[in-house]
Amino acid sequence: MSVTMKNVVVFVTDLARAKSFYVDQLGLPLAGETQMLMEFFPAAKGTTLGIALALQDAAKALVGRHTGVTLQVTGIDALCQRLSDGGATFIEPLEASPWGKMAVVADPDGNQYALVEMPQ
Repeated sequence: MSVTMKNVVVFVTDLARAKSFYVDQLGLPLAGETQMLMEFFPAAKGTTLGIALALQDAAKALVGRHTGVTLQVTGIDALCQRLSDGGATFIEPLEASPWGKMAVVADPDGNQYALVEMPQ
C-alpha cells in the first residue's frame, strides 16, 4: 500500500478574480480549469494546488484564512514588487533572514500564503 498527496485545495468566492491573482500576479502555472476549480502545478510534477469556488457553507467558512501553504520562489524580490504593483495585500512584508527571504501575501479573498526564497 502507498499513500501520496494529490492536491491541496483553497476555497475562494470569485473564480475569475482568483484567476487574475494566481495566474497574472503570482504567476502560477495553470494545469487545468473548470467552472468550479483551477489546478496549478501540473500533476506529473507532483501535488497540485486547487483553487475552488466555495459553494457549500462548510467551504465558505474556510475562505480568507492562513492556508498553511508555503510557495518556494526564485526571484522573490521581483515577485513581491509585481504583487505590490498589482495591489496585493502583504500580511508580512518581504524580510531577509539568515536562512533566506520570506513574505506572506493574501489573495483577493484573504487566503494567505508564505512565499520563501532559500539561498542557493
